[in-house]
Amino acid sequence: MATRTDSKNLARSAPKHDGIADNDDPLRPVLGYAHDWPPGAPFSIASHSHWRAQLVFAIEGVLRVSTAYATWVVSPQQAVWVSPGVEHAVAATGGFMLQTLYLHPGVKVGLPDGCCVITVPPLLRELILHAVQMKQDYAPGSLDAAIVSLIPEVLGSIEPEPVQLPLPVDHRLRTVTDALLEDPASKHSLSFWAQRVGASERTLLRHFIDETGMSYHEWRKRLRLTHSLTLLSNGNSVTATAYALGYDSPSSFVAMFHRELGCPPRRYLSLRKSSG
Repeated sequence: MATRTDSKNLARSAPKHDGIADNDDPLRPVLGYAHDWPPGAPFSIASHSHWRAQLVFAIEGVLRVSTAYATWVVSPQQAVWVSPGVEHAVAATGGFMLQTLYLHPGVKVGLPDGCCVITVPPLLRELILHAVQMKQDYAPGSLDAAIVSLIPEVLGSIEPEPVQLPLPVDHRLRTVTDALLEDPASKHSLSFWAQRVGASERTLLRHFIDETGMSYHEWRKRLRLTHSLTLLSNGNSVTATAYALGYDSPSSFVAMFHRELGCPPRRYLSLRKSSG
């Protein structure tokens, strides 16, 4: 596993997969890779794709995985599934410990095409940790091969989480969503954005629903929900998170969180921690 580096070596410490992501060896269907990134150092990888499918998992830190059409924010105990060939970017605002898997396209896992978020159960976590510590040239038929062969079956038994944030294609809407991604606490109305981008409020609303399946207010609520997972996982209190996201009171934030994810923030984080 890579070790943490100081900020002077950030350029040299960017992940180098050495062909793992594009390895076409069907006799080694699952390959693991680990990389640590230092605290306090912003991180990003521009949009790219892999020949193999990827499971992006950080046992510490919060990652954001984005495609042209959606973005996913994952805290520890969660991972993002990325199908083969899907263009995606990865970013983080601080340190993390990455444990990622690359699966041969011939491996069937039962997860949706594209990207989705899953909660990582204890068994999968241990399998991932084993896979990233294995030699890349593990022998077919070996104990290591038998252990990682369980990974596709475990993945196929997991239901994706409902935390996707769809992104629109229309350039006017992307102006709006890009601004909100930079400032999730923004309280600007749709009429404000309509004037800013030179379109009617009705037109923007129609495009929001057509391209994301959500109204403007629903999309902004989902953005705040996904961003709250980052803040809470980084140790922010529920009160600080609520005000950072523009809520008038912690209780209104907790009520929204409960409606969307089925339990209050502290309970949700406790469940995710115990499942990991």
